[in-house]
Amino acid sequence: MDLDRFFAELASWSDEHDVTVETHRYGPLPDHEADLRLPPSGSPRGLVVVIHGGFWRARFGREITRALCADLASRGWATWNVEYRRVGTGGGVPATLDDIAAALRHLDELGPVGDVPVVLLGHSAGGQLALWAAGTRPVAAVVPLGGVCDLAEAARLGIGDGAALDFVGGTPEERPELYDLADPMRRLPSESPALVVHGTDDDRVPPELSRRYAQAAHEAGDPCQLLELEDVGHFEVIDPRTATWSTIVQGFEAVVAKG
Repeated sequence: MDLDRFFAELASWSDEHDVTVETHRYGPLPDHEADLRLPPSGSPRGLVVVIHGGFWRARFGREITRALCADLASRGWATWNVEYRRVGTGGGVPATLDDIAAALRHLDELGPVGDVPVVLLGHSAGGQLALWAAGTRPVAAVVPLGGVCDLAEAARLGIGDGAALDFVGGTPEERPELYDLADPMRRLPSESPALVVHGTDDDRVPPELSRRYAQAAHEAGDPCQLLELEDVGHFEVIDPRTATWSTIVQGFEAVVAKG
């Protein structure tokens, strides 16, 4: 896939469909920003905290999840699209985790949407961050999309040219305390319902990482569903122009409705 072309197309789509955006600062550093979108129809049905991916590296920012935020607003959801420090901008473990926690605290203080269900949704590396955050507070659902759900296994496999090693600062054997802190597999049970989504044709994050997490979550007693999408790759799951995205939204809405 030509990523530059793909994200340019998403940006063009966003320009046509986006709603009013309020950018908030949740801390003192340049990456301490998040965008709040409210649905144009009135009171939101819930709020989705969106955490972008990019293997925790500085190349990609929250602009790559702007399109799905615009689509969620059209479906009646408020969104909080979070930027954070990444490897190359001062991030890593624990700094990036601190940023996600600070962004959520700031959202609590804003209180912009009232008492509505909160969903944590993250793509790729953002899936790891969403699952981590779900272990710090109860939410209506946590939804990793093509997520790095097993950080230690990602490090052993060397996915993303050693992205997990760069993010944590070493191997599981070298930095066990940091994997204990950051790895969703080591933080079970989270006690938040999960919809774990992965395309079977994902060539960047192996679907096996989501399968391993779903099995471990089930064994730990967490309510967890695994949604494997046939013939779907790594980026289709964040493309609101596709039927794949509609399937994902319907899936997490069902989890939220179930309570």
